[in-house]
Amino acid sequence: MEFRYLGNSGLKISEITYGNWLTHGAQIEQDIAAKCVHAALEAGITTFDTADVYANTVAEQVLGDALKGQRRESLEIFTKVYFPTGPKGHNDTGLSRKHIMESINGSLKRLGTDYVDLYQAHRYDFETPLEETMQAFADVVRSGKALYIGVSEWTADQLRAGAALAKQLGIQLISNQPQYNMLWRVIEPEVVPASKELGISQIVWSPIAQGVLTGKYLPGAPFPEGSRATDTAGGARFIEKYLTEEILKAVQKLEPVAEDHELTLAQLAIAWVLQNPNVATALVGASRPEQIASNVAAAGVKLDQATLDAIDSVVGPLAQNDPALTKSPAERLS
Repeated sequence: MEFRYLGNSGLKISEITYGNWLTHGAQIEQDIAAKCVHAALEAGITTFDTADVYANTVAEQVLGDALKGQRRESLEIFTKVYFPTGPKGHNDTGLSRKHIMESINGSLKRLGTDYVDLYQAHRYDFETPLEETMQAFADVVRSGKALYIGVSEWTADQLRAGAALAKQLGIQLISNQPQYNMLWRVIEPEVVPASKELGISQIVWSPIAQGVLTGKYLPGAPFPEGSRATDTAGGARFIEKYLTEEILKAVQKLEPVAEDHELTLAQLAIAWVLQNPNVATALVGASRPEQIASNVAAAGVKLDQATLDAIDSVVGPLAQNDPALTKSPAERLS
């Protein structure tokens, strides 16, 4: 495992981060989840990412239980706040001071820790003044409940506004967590340049495009049984945009590129996102422990320009590059 600094900070994190979205508390049983976490630790992963909304708070509990007995100082634990949780009442969502303060306390209890290394705004909140949100985050940091602040799926303008307020308040906004992979490059035109300017790194999710870049989805063939494309509980809606015949055929053409580097297609996809110097880590999940060791093999892989050009010649024309597709919610109407 190799490590990178997160943003313009002194915090080092593993190049591969274990994330438990759509798995813990939902797709896999708790004993398998614990085995996946332990496999991640054995593979050298020290960074773990979750959110209060995952499985409506259950994922945090599962991760906390799986990490019991580990030396806390040797881990980097990230979580998030924004989406509705609990009974989903009128104040159980967003980035109001009330929701942030109540949410951090709940997250820490479920994770079994006194602090998280990174507390992230899971989306931008148009319903709450940004000043209120950043002041609440500053108070969370000063209380010792979080060491650093990050965001997820914020636009370039939102990052600039948030970073400016954070600086005024004497805290560090050091990360953004966007979707990013060979087929989804919407952060490249605006978010990445703004992040470089601001000292913010990317923690990227879906580096293998929800599994499409593994090559297991074959053009014209039924979806593999038990795959995300067949998960009617939520996974299918996240992967459907990648399941076009054109994309599936293109992914198969990447096989020779991966073979030339003695990599699987999944390893090639993860290595590809890590070539971007603004990316600090790639988030990977797992439904089986053996998937972890395979994904970790992408850490430290260097792809030369000829390889990157070969990848672009195959999937570049199919990639989404429109910064307007950043998953920031719509503005308030009133």
